[in-house]
Amino acid sequence: MAKKKTTRTRPGAARAKKRGGRRPAVERRRNLAMRRQFWWADLPEEKLLDVRLCDLGLDTTHGRIPAALARLDDELARRGIRFRPHCWLSEEWFSPDGVPGIAIPFYLAHPRLTRLERRMMHEVEGGNLRWLRRILRHEAGHAIDTAYRLRRRKSWREVFGPASVPYPVSYVPRPGSRRYVMHLGHWYAQSHPTEDFAETFAVWLAPHSTWRNDYADWPALRKLNYVDEVMTEIHDLPAPVRSRRHVEPLRDSRMTLRQYYEDKRSYYDTSETDRYDEPLKRVFGARSRHPNRPAASTFIRQVRPQLQRLLIRRSRLHPYLVHNVMRIVIQRTRDLDLCVHHPVRRTKRETFRLLERILFDSIRRGRERYAL
Repeated sequence: MAKKKTTRTRPGAARAKKRGGRRPAVERRRNLAMRRQFWWADLPEEKLLDVRLCDLGLDTTHGRIPAALARLDDELARRGIRFRPHCWLSEEWFSPDGVPGIAIPFYLAHPRLTRLERRMMHEVEGGNLRWLRRILRHEAGHAIDTAYRLRRRKSWREVFGPASVPYPVSYVPRPGSRRYVMHLGHWYAQSHPTEDFAETFAVWLAPHSTWRNDYADWPALRKLNYVDEVMTEIHDLPAPVRSRRHVEPLRDSRMTLRQYYEDKRSYYDTSETDRYDEPLKRVFGARSRHPNRPAASTFIRQVRPQLQRLLIRRSRLHPYLVHNVMRIVIQRTRDLDLCVHHPVRRTKRETFRLLERILFDSIRRGRERYAL
């Protein structure tokens, strides 16, 4: 988004590695060490919210960030790309104009802050390894665009459009369009030409990417071929823009966590998703009336793999579209504090029908508005 990582193993360790996560004991020791290192880690939430961002004492050597950055370096190296973006902690994800680097949100540097972000915002952007790697590829696209001044090229403008187009506060995507790749959520490539390039680069960079087959009949293939040609041209060249400046670093932010979340929550508007509130309330009940029943959001996450497979098979639409609808529904049931109050089998059946309805409604309307 433009401004915007051969010894004998214990029983169970192999299963943890196969899942792609750390061994439980290693994870516990790491979290314990981080709690001891940071004085605020065990504060009650009300006191934690009064801590200033500059006093958190975090940097990119903490949390999952080092491993994710090492993985990004490996991916760039496999493509033969010489350039490496520099990174720092800030309040949000962005790659600033004129600086070929990546700002990473502070809440990814410590598990306590990750939990706080999830509680306050209902999701953590980059909160799991897969999502974190996808965002880093996207931001690396912005950094390379800046480092090599790619947007100044006539060919770049012919493929993606002029980067000088004003950056919107919000955008309305066309879910059925095949002129854009599908990588991050909410059809982000459609928001601005620079985002279109960054998303296309991310799809191209991903390990084992099958973009030639995935986008074979799409107009977006032209963009992927262009990125492939340009990266072949510049991969071993020194970058003309080499600034290592940190823009809006965490250490300079005097606001408290409380102020940060007040501002952040007021910025994001969910008015577009409330059109599905009444159908959701017919499938699920209010927690206030059924306090001991499981949360609807938890239930949907549990049955998500099965429902996604059914929706993709029935609708014959790109998995990206189905994933986006699932995220909207999970977040909205959480916002409304809904729970499961009917038998599980009936609830699963009705949830599938509702998801299918929302999926085709979003395609037909093509009018969802997303804040940048």
